[in-house]
Amino acid sequence: MANAPKPTTTPAKKEGGSGSSIFATLVIPICFVIAILIFLFILGDPSHYKGGDVEHGEPSDYFGTVHRGGPIVPVLMTMFLMLIVFSIERFVVIGKASGSASVATFVHKIQMFLNQGNIEAASAECDKQKGSVANVIKSGLKKYREMEAEQTLDVDQKTLAIQKDIEEATALEMPMLEQNLTIIATLVSIGTLLGLLGTVTGMIRAFAALGASGAPSQSALAVGISEALINTALGISTSALSIIMYNIFTSKIDSLTYAIDETGFSIVQTFAASHKNK
Repeated sequence: MANAPKPTTTPAKKEGGSGSSIFATLVIPICFVIAILIFLFILGDPSHYKGGDVEHGEPSDYFGTVHRGGPIVPVLMTMFLMLIVFSIERFVVIGKASGSASVATFVHKIQMFLNQGNIEAASAECDKQKGSVANVIKSGLKKYREMEAEQTLDVDQKTLAIQKDIEEATALEMPMLEQNLTIIATLVSIGTLLGLLGTVTGMIRAFAALGASGAPSQSALAVGISEALINTALGISTSALSIIMYNIFTSKIDSLTYAIDETGFSIVQTFAASHKNK
């Protein structure tokens, strides 16, 4: 059986994957630097403390309270900024992958053209739609036309070749859709763990104040408890939002995958039905 040709989008996908990798490599240190600057110069501004005393004064607003969370706060802020940036990036990429119109409408049009036997119109609709779903379907339609001209294979072999081409095209598109999702998934666990670490270090400071000789320092005790609670809140918030965004993106990808599978099945079945007696 003749080998199905590799879809022509391969070089573009390699470039896209490389670009996404560079993007991820740059985003993490940039977010860290931004988080440190926010922690030092915005949250740590003397105006957020009573008397302007950052070291020993009491926080006068919420910014000062967050600053009291200690050195783990900028790390948690880095993760929160990463979540925002990667979520925006995924929304853009998945939106482009969906194409210029509704995926459900596009799939319906393709199935209508297939039922009419109008392969050229279906291919033209893919050109108008664009995106990952359209790329996969267009690859399958191209193989459809090639198999119609093929004389050495029987119908079952031709059908299998079309199916294989659609699967290969899908395999090329999926990594682009799932890129950076592992980072968002990782933030789910790390956010909670770092929040817990901040809680532990804050409680250590609180109990150290209680164990000091003489009357315990209320200020030191308050600082320790504040650090514990602030880090807990930031860690849980980052983790919870990461879970929400991860589920949203996986749901969108599943919808695109289902649309590809549904339309690909229609292409294969249409070819098999229209050529079974040939």
